Amino acid sequence: MSATASTHTVVLLQFTEDENSRTYLDFDSINDALDGICQIYEQKLKVVNQDAQAITYDLCDLINYLDSIRDLSCLTYNDIQKTYIPHGRDWVKSKIYMSLKKQAK
Repeated sequence: MSATASTHTVVLLQFTEDENSRTYLDFDSINDALDGICQIYEQKLKVVNQDAQAITYDLCDLINYLDSIRDLSCLTYNDIQKTYIPHGRDWVKSKIYMSLKKQAK
């Protein structure tokens, strides 16, 4: 099993300037965390487009959404060091891009 598949990951989000919009999501793996981040965007699209039969988006739309979030970061557990490693927004976007590219193959 790859490290990506088994690394406990915490996603930290602050959606707006309001500190009350801070939240976190807890995942068993980096891949689950990336899927969870995409699902947040998809849920937002469903709310905004309630009457649509089908909703589609491209990578550029997703990246723009991620850039619009006030704060986005992840903590991934490093079993060797027994600590969490912080990763910023660019890391998240890169991992999502690589994950979607892999799924498209």
